[in-house]
Order: sequence, then structure tokens, then C-alpha cells
Amino acid sequence: MQRRHDIDALRVFAFALLILYHCAMVYVADWGFHLKSSYEAEWLQWPMIALNRWRMPLLFAISGVAIGLARVEGRRLSFALARSGRLLLPLLFGMFFVVAIQAYCEGRANGHVAPGLGAFFLRYWQVRPWPEGSFTGWEHGITWNHLWYLAYLLPYTLVLLAAMPLLRRAAAALAGTRRRGAAAALLWLLPFGWLAFVQSWLAPRYPETHALAGDWTVHAESLPLFLLGYVLAANGWFWAWTARNRWTTLAVAAVAIGIELGLRWLGRHPPVGPLPAWALEVPWSGIEHCARALYTWSMLLSIFGWGRAWLDRPFRWLPYCTEAVFSWYVLHQTLIVALAYALVPLRLGPLVESALVVGGTAAGCLLLHECLIRRSPLLRPLFGLKAIPLPARSRAQPA
Repeated sequence: MQRRHDIDALRVFAFALLILYHCAMVYVADWGFHLKSSYEAEWLQWPMIALNRWRMPLLFAISGVAIGLARVEGRRLSFALARSGRLLLPLLFGMFFVVAIQAYCEGRANGHVAPGLGAFFLRYWQVRPWPEGSFTGWEHGITWNHLWYLAYLLPYTLVLLAAMPLLRRAAAALAGTRRRGAAAALLWLLPFGWLAFVQSWLAPRYPETHALAGDWTVHAESLPLFLLGYVLAANGWFWAWTARNRWTTLAVAAVAIGIELGLRWLGRHPPVGPLPAWALEVPWSGIEHCARALYTWSMLLSIFGWGRAWLDRPFRWLPYCTEAVFSWYVLHQTLIVALAYALVPLRLGPLVESALVVGGTAAGCLLLHECLIRRSPLLRPLFGLKAIPLPARSRAQPA
């Protein structure tokens, strides 16, 4: 099968946006993060909300698509073993070494951790609870912070491999149907309806925790999108349909996010005076939940459509970025927190400080990946990169 360059490019762009999102978390007002700047801005909440609604759903959907395009049906066991190693090694190494630096900076900034990185590591590696409030995850003694995506992707992959015969039949039925209009209606309504149910019923009862166990809202949103990505991966009609309708899906997404943000604005700035009787009877929260669900799904369809139209070509930068994206993902938030820890006390001003955080994070990821990780046979698997193949032995015989 021809390689889908658009999926590779969308993965690179999605992780790039994730890095910018986490940089902005240092500065967005009223949102919790491991370390906050004194230069917080309330206006950042609006673009952050618009990005937040689809950034992780896109990554899980792309991960399912990638497995569908890899054609692993005949080697499920070997793929499960290989994928387990490729996810578990970066997760464990990241938790014990990379993310530990975040925990140290957070603990030092809030005054709960004594100076001395070496002493902190020795205590952190004991994996026993810390004093309350030391850092995010103190009650477990260790934390995975932003690496929760890897912790979720592994069981999702195993579920997909177990359900693969059923998913293959669903993919074949969808690809073989001649009722394209009905198929398009189902692809609009079913994911939207499910996401609306998740936001209106599950989310208020089970807030997001990223703790894997009991995180029902995240599982209910992410796992079906992951499985759906596999079902749709090789469906040529679906990808052509998203490309044809990319303007329509983008317009629907714009209207939906406008409704959600408008209702949020009115909630913060209610009109002066008593509301009319009809306004008191409207289920505004339900409308907001439906608008959020519609925005998430229509934006995913639009992104897939625009990616298919514009990105399915062999860009020269794509192979390098496709390999680098995993190590950048593992590194980026630790660099963000460490830079903020060093820069916030200096009070350099909002523009200089934020530019140094964003630029320093990108430069640090680039230098560490290029000069250290990708060139080291030992570090490559610890950051999710494939092992360097050993050179073939020379067949030449001595004279």
C-alpha cells in the first residue's frame, strides 16, 4: 500500500500544537499547571479551548489509522509485543528520569521539596508517597504527567488487536456499502451523538484524571475514536468524502465552536437585568455540550479532509520529523517546566519570557534529539525511536 504522507504530516502538526499548548499553559489564567508564570492572560483561554477540544481526539484517531494502514492482521502477536516494548520503555524511562525533573521543579517552586536534584532523584526512585502537595502525583510517589498518552495507548492497542476480527468486518461492510448517503449520515450522527452523550452525562460524573484507572470520560471519548480510526484507515471512499466536504465540515466546526464560546462568554458576562421567561427554560448546558461534541467531530473530519487535500505528498522534511516527533513529545514538557522554573523569578516581561520558553523548548528538543538521542543506540528505544540496524557482515574472505 502507498504510504499516507498526510497521516504522517498530521501527526507531526498535532504534536507541534501540543507543545505550543503546553507552553501556553504556563500563561493562561485560571487553569492549573505544574508551574505558572506571573504574566497570566485570561484571553488565552479562548484559543486554548478551541484547540483543546480536538487535539487529543486527533492523536488517538491518527494512532488508530496508523495501525489500520500498517496491515498487522496477520501478525497480531508480534505487533503487540513490539508495540508494548516501544511504548513501555519510553513511558518507564520518562517517568523515572525525564518527568522526575518536572516534579523537582514543581516541588521547589511551591516550597515542598528541598534543594538538591540528586537527593530528590534518590527519594523519587523509592516510589512512595510524598508530603501532601509536593508535586502533581505526590500521593503515588511517582508521576507520568504528559506521558499519560503512552499509558493509554498501550491498552487501547491491545483492545484493538483483540477486537480486530470484528473491526475488520465492520470496515469491510462500510467500504462495500452502495448507500453512500446513508453511510455519510451515520459518519456524521453516530460519533457526534456518542460524544454528546460523553460530555452531557459522563463528564459531569467522572471528571478527567489521566490516571488510567477510573478515567471513564477520557476512555469513552478516546477509545472509540482510536477504534474508528482503524476501521476507516483503508476506506478510500471515506477519505475522498472528507476531502470533498472539507469546507462544509470546517463551516460546521466554526459555527459549533462559536456557539460554545458564546455561551461561555454569556455565562461569565450575563446581561444586566432579569432574563425573559423563555431564556430560563432553555437547557443551555445541554446546548453547550452538543455544540462541543459537534465541534470536536466536525473539526476532526475537516482536519482529515484538508490533510488529504494538501498534505498527501512526500515532503522532504517529513521523514526526519516523523522520527523526531516521539522524542520531542517525551522531552518537551520537562523542558517547558524547567525553563519556566528558571525564568519566572527573573521577571523579564511577558514577551521576552514567553519567547524564551517557547524558543528554548524547541531548541532543547532539537539539540537533544539531533545531537544525542537519534545517534545513540542506547537512547533511541528509550525515546520511542526504532533501533539502528546493525551493519551487515562483509562477505569478503581474507586473502
